[in-house]
Amino acid sequence: MIKKVTKVGKSKELMGSIPTVRYTHPEYVFIATVNTRCSKYELFIKEGDYVKCFQKIGMRHGPFFDQPIHSTVSGTFVGLEKHYHRSGKEVEFIKIKNDLKNTSDDSVFERTEAQIASLSRKEAIKIIKDTANVGLGGSSFPSYIKLPIDKKIDTLLVNGIECEPYITADHRLMLEFPNRVINGIRYLMEIFDIKKAYICIKSKYKDIKLVYHELLKGYENIEVKCVKNYYPQGWEIAMIKEALGIEIPSGHLPSEYGIMNFNVSTIVGIYKALRHNMPVVKRNITITGDGIKYPKNFRVVVGTPLSDLIPLCGGYKDENFDKVFIMGGPMMGASVPSDDVIITKTVTSIIVLNKKDYIEEPCVRCGSCVLSCPVGLKPVEIMNAMKAKDRQLVKTLNPLKCIECGLCTYSCTSRINVTDWVRKGKVIAKL
Repeated sequence: MIKKVTKVGKSKELMGSIPTVRYTHPEYVFIATVNTRCSKYELFIKEGDYVKCFQKIGMRHGPFFDQPIHSTVSGTFVGLEKHYHRSGKEVEFIKIKNDLKNTSDDSVFERTEAQIASLSRKEAIKIIKDTANVGLGGSSFPSYIKLPIDKKIDTLLVNGIECEPYITADHRLMLEFPNRVINGIRYLMEIFDIKKAYICIKSKYKDIKLVYHELLKGYENIEVKCVKNYYPQGWEIAMIKEALGIEIPSGHLPSEYGIMNFNVSTIVGIYKALRHNMPVVKRNITITGDGIKYPKNFRVVVGTPLSDLIPLCGGYKDENFDKVFIMGGPMMGASVPSDDVIITKTVTSIIVLNKKDYIEEPCVRCGSCVLSCPVGLKPVEIMNAMKAKDRQLVKTLNPLKCIECGLCTYSCTSRINVTDWVRKGKVIAKL
């Protein structure tokens, strides 16, 4: 196991040094009609309609919020097609034939620095809501809901930790678009009267620290905060504790403690929204794993099919092996059965692995899953309660605290998918 972790670490450091390849001209783009937060939708266009880039073409409906759907290119709406989503499920996508002209919708315009500084909190929140800005670290939680109007925020934390193995998309984003990161931070600080901001990165990211040390010389209230090099340090509760020494109890929000926190890609999305009134139409992703020849970092149009990018990675390695496709990180991502997947705005990476079969063995009660759980759960007891169909015991063990980091499965010496049992226990606990 130690050798495996070391190898992944070195691979990630190498990937972080590889410049991003731009691929912004797919023949077709596919925009998801629904996502993990919104299960219903309506379209504002019909087949054959011409749409512009950034145009609002539909609306997703969630349990307590709506989310606009925007086109990421200009072209013709062809119809609906089913493909795999980052959730691991097949969903309907809006298929648009790209005319390669990037004709912009009239809703996009540039605000001056003075106009941005004069925005009220309520106005800024509406802009971020209308541009459908969400958590781009993978959560897809609407950003505007995290922007409180009535609470005093003292500190902004920007999560650039990217703690999962393999992924380096945020790493490259921070190196290649530092001014967007800094301006996004600055806008939020001005609008919400925030006194201090910290850009949180792992201590080993010397290149990021060096770049931002130079660029932040004129900003006394924005600085880089180096945190420890472990997983899941990117989990917001762990980040806040390490960066500020504040422990957020379960069931409480960071805003109750005067803290606002966003992923670094989300900060860039907020910058685009406030500066250009623009939704997220491009994003950085990592494609890596032992199933492709040349791992790469890409900047792509949201809606690009994975099948467009595999040839740019040299194609598949070891063609005689079946492949496993993981949307997101290897610890918390979702597995899909083929490369018929679409890059949505919350896809951070796609990991392509040669499929290997593992035999699950009986639990030996070693306690590894308990010792590795960052929230103090007893995953093996939750698993046993689920197998015994003891609903009351499942609820007593409180699986809802689980953040689905995957460490219990990773550390299991018997190769049991403990995380999956806990995930099912969360469903039972909600009943």
